[in-house]
Amino acid sequence: MEKLEFRAMGSGMLAALEADGEQAREALSMVPDWFEVWEQHLSRFRPDSELSALNRGAGRWLEVSPVMWDVLMAADRIERRSAGLVTPALQGVLEAYGYDRSFEMVATLDAGFNMKALPPHGLGRMQMELDIGQHRVRFPEGTQLDFGGIAKGWAADQAVQRLKPYGSALVDAGGDVATSAPSGEDAAWPVGIMDPLAPEGMIGLLALQGEAAATSGRDVHHWMQGGHERHHIIDPRSGEPAANHVLAVTVIAPSAVEAEMAAKCVLILGEVEGKIWLEARPEYAGIIVLEDGSHLASRTLGSYLWSE
Repeated sequence: MEKLEFRAMGSGMLAALEADGEQAREALSMVPDWFEVWEQHLSRFRPDSELSALNRGAGRWLEVSPVMWDVLMAADRIERRSAGLVTPALQGVLEAYGYDRSFEMVATLDAGFNMKALPPHGLGRMQMELDIGQHRVRFPEGTQLDFGGIAKGWAADQAVQRLKPYGSALVDAGGDVATSAPSGEDAAWPVGIMDPLAPEGMIGLLALQGEAAATSGRDVHHWMQGGHERHHIIDPRSGEPAANHVLAVTVIAPSAVEAEMAAKCVLILGEVEGKIWLEARPEYAGIIVLEDGSHLASRTLGSYLWSE
């Protein structure tokens, strides 16, 4: 087993290969470079990123890179699959609530408040015109996109696909975990479900065999704004941070992008509607952690729990 830890996209990253030797180490050594390239395309905190250029060019036809095209297509699928609960059309409202710089900087400040950036009611979906032949896109003027709800999951999925030729792979992109099936019929990747109320502890251990898992929570990314606590999970129906008793959600899904989307949907919907939403989708499994420390697990979760 070879492993590599590094930082990218504002988070700790882990890449692992079920292989030993120089070839495996060389393959893993490429992963930070992949993430650096993807971040240069997708970060809203880099003024020279492709996403920043896309936001500045709203209203005009713009040719985009293969990376941006793929992420936009994925974002569109996720928005449709989540019925608009997970949308990239959030940058303006995130900035209004003070998340206008990297979280490390926001967390050290009592952030300002930009009333002009707030929508008068719920947010709309991403409106995108496509020129498929030329890989060009056009958004309405004023559109400001943020890929915080998709970028890490997308990157984890991409990295695992690139590592698969070298052996079974796992990539943990800041809590969004993608895997490929381990060798051996009963082998599995052990992935912990972190306890948001005890960061050093776990509330369970998953056994993944090619599935993905992602956690969405308001226990880490929160900050003060005008004496009020804010967090980054926006409910597009209200244009405000989601308000319910759910502290964190972990979901297992076929891909990290889907797992990330599903976890956010459940957190936004809350403990009652979110649990119903999760149970209605047997391709997903998950666990909901409430503010009081209690847990709500889907009926399908047991098949993914590690057993000795």
